Amino acid sequence: MFEDVIRDQPVTVAPVAALTRRRAVFVALVIASMAGLTGLLAYALSAGGFGLLDFVLVALFAVTLPWSLIGFWNGVIGFLIMRFARDPVAFVMPSVMELRGDEVVTASIAILICVRNESPDRVGRHLETLLQGLCGQGVAERFHVYVLSDTDDAAVAQAEDICFAALMQKWLDQIDIRFRRRKLNAGFKAGNIRDFCERWGGAHDFALVLDADSVMSAKAVLRLVRMMQANPRLGILQSLVVGVPAISAFTRLFQSGMRLGMRSYTIGSAWWQGDCGPYWGHNAILRLKPFIAHCALPLLPERSRLGRHVLSHDQIEAVLMRRAGYEVCVLPEEDGSFEQNPPTLIEFMRRDLRWCQGNMQYWRFLFMPGFALIGRCQLALAMLMFVSSPAWIGLLLFGTAAVALAGSGEAFIDPAAGWALLAIVLAMWFAPKLATLLDVLSRPGRRRAAGGARLILAGMATETIFSLLLSPIMWLAHTIFFGRILVLGTTGWPGQVREDHDIPWPIAAEQLWPHTLLGVIAIAVLAATVPTAIPYALLIAGGPLVAIPLAVVTAMPEVGRTLVRLGIGRLPEEIAPPPELRALMPPALDVPVASHLRAIS
Repeated sequence: MFEDVIRDQPVTVAPVAALTRRRAVFVALVIASMAGLTGLLAYALSAGGFGLLDFVLVALFAVTLPWSLIGFWNGVIGFLIMRFARDPVAFVMPSVMELRGDEVVTASIAILICVRNESPDRVGRHLETLLQGLCGQGVAERFHVYVLSDTDDAAVAQAEDICFAALMQKWLDQIDIRFRRRKLNAGFKAGNIRDFCERWGGAHDFALVLDADSVMSAKAVLRLVRMMQANPRLGILQSLVVGVPAISAFTRLFQSGMRLGMRSYTIGSAWWQGDCGPYWGHNAILRLKPFIAHCALPLLPERSRLGRHVLSHDQIEAVLMRRAGYEVCVLPEEDGSFEQNPPTLIEFMRRDLRWCQGNMQYWRFLFMPGFALIGRCQLALAMLMFVSSPAWIGLLLFGTAAVALAGSGEAFIDPAAGWALLAIVLAMWFAPKLATLLDVLSRPGRRRAAGGARLILAGMATETIFSLLLSPIMWLAHTIFFGRILVLGTTGWPGQVREDHDIPWPIAAEQLWPHTLLGVIAIAVLAATVPTAIPYALLIAGGPLVAIPLAVVTAMPEVGRTLVRLGIGRLPEEIAPPPELRALMPPALDVPVASHLRAIS
């Protein structure tokens, strides 16, 4: 283990002692917050006595807290670092200060593009943008491209053969490109990459892992490569991924919120996670020798209801790499690393439920020998992201029943304590977004890059309403999915539809009628018993209640184009598109923006 590491090399992140102190502080903050908030809820519910329903509500609330509090404290810590550190990235990754940016690339790097029933033309466009940049930097001979197909659709397979044959011919004299298709996609994406490792992995030092929707600049890739070359301890280096400008209303609203939340959240989490950071499975670079030797995924037991193959492979591979003695780090910087997000609510749900199934497989690894405690925590957190969803739905159902039985809001909960708890919960939900928002508004350059203060605030207000509706929709989707898994077992690993498209009303109703039913029942019960409680119940019931029209409206092209014209959900790349995105010509970059908004920017 750790055979090839030069032990006197500096670490990428903080020293072990500093990380230990940081983790202790973080755990203390989360535990103290959990104790305080559960105590506050218990006190608030004791207004009319404390019975069985009150105990159930406190227990459910406690289940929701770990994920929410971790996000809150990540956002707070991230904000403090962004505001008071001269270089926030260097503060959590001191090794970046040692790079000049012109170091000679000596490693052999494999670029892995995993595809399954994807548009080969789109994949080819994304790849060519990167290849042109690498050729322009004069380092193309150090890179080797492997397009790894698991496609089983005959028409798509034929298109792949034509497209990638032409691509190989076009770049024949400049960069090595190989294309292979497996007959069976055993092990899904992890099996696809493992097949590469067994065939060709020994010929290369690093592997840059890309998805079919990944876009990366040559500059961003070379920075990852140079950091890996500089530190033999570094096993996986994950870049911070942001969304490609989009015209879909759903995508614009979702990824504008993600853009705000991810920066402070990732900086804050990198502060305490350090050398045991996340790996998201794409837009990241791997050190191949230890990855091949130590990160092979085992098969789960045959009777596993979640399937035998590990689906969400990335975080397991990260903790396996860390167990082998190598660092796993995230570079928390928005710098030329992009992905395409789902265009509709239905596609977003499909992707999220795939992740839900994959993450729930992690329970079998929680007590695997040799994992660092922080690695086990990473796996547990990935599960808590979804386990908290049924708890939120339980709070709606049992809370509605408790209010109805109490006969009034005052008999159910102490008003002052209830209001305080509500304000704290809302602050927890939005802390990472608010942290980045405050940082952006306080910096003239970042403020102008995002379109100006008024446009940023208008976008934030719109996204906040959208997020308040979307979150409970996903909570119920996860809850229903858990029930389906318990009854039917594994549901497979379906592909994604990445192109913008309408959602007909019948399709939306077919997919989302349980959401509407839940919302109607909760509001109807309160309307008949304690109508004054309806506004509070809408924080959870509101999203499911309007899920069908939300899915339809946010998929309408005209709604998306209206948001583009108004500048709502605008990303900085729409104002000043980098070459890697301009070459791809995302449709959002070609919609005229209202003249008064151009003046603001």
